[in-house]
Amino acid sequence: MPKVGMQPIRRQQLIQATLSAVDQVGMGDASIALIAKLAGVSNGIISHYFQDKNGLIAATMRHLMNALIINVAERRQALTDDSPRAHLKVIIEGNFDASQVNGPAMKTWLAFWATSMHSPPLHRLQRINDHRLYSNLCCQFRRVLTLDDARTAARGLAALIDGLWLRGALSGDAFDTEQAQQIAFEYMDLQLAKAVS
Repeated sequence: MPKVGMQPIRRQQLIQATLSAVDQVGMGDASIALIAKLAGVSNGIISHYFQDKNGLIAATMRHLMNALIINVAERRQALTDDSPRAHLKVIIEGNFDASQVNGPAMKTWLAFWATSMHSPPLHRLQRINDHRLYSNLCCQFRRVLTLDDARTAARGLAALIDGLWLRGALSGDAFDTEQAQQIAFEYMDLQLAKAVS
């Protein structure tokens, strides 16, 4: 019988092992056996907590998405400026935070995106993540732009964030967070310059 309070510890241990396994060998070769070995547990523990590898992958992605949500929320709480620009800036910074652009996280995101096209539960997670980014951007742009302009600006900035992240992930070099943020900030400022007087 498992010790009381072990579930969150074990779940986190397995999620970290999944990130490591995907970083080392890719999603396809990140077997239950390898993940269990990296976590220092038996294969059966994964089944106990996550049912199967897909359940573990979904939990790992929810972990990365929650890290993003928490990071942006903490940055927002620290704001002293309530302007749309300040809020958009923290959304951009959160998407390029170290929790999202380190090697294991980037490889897991890339594998997740590819796998989500063939897995309805993972596709649903991807849609939720996409919608959250778009909706948060649109909400801030809408404070100063017309509805149509806000929607266009939000789509453009979401695509730019994803594109900069993807190019950085695939470059094989260390991710240049400062450059990616600067490009996104410049686009944001161009859109905000269209503000309705």
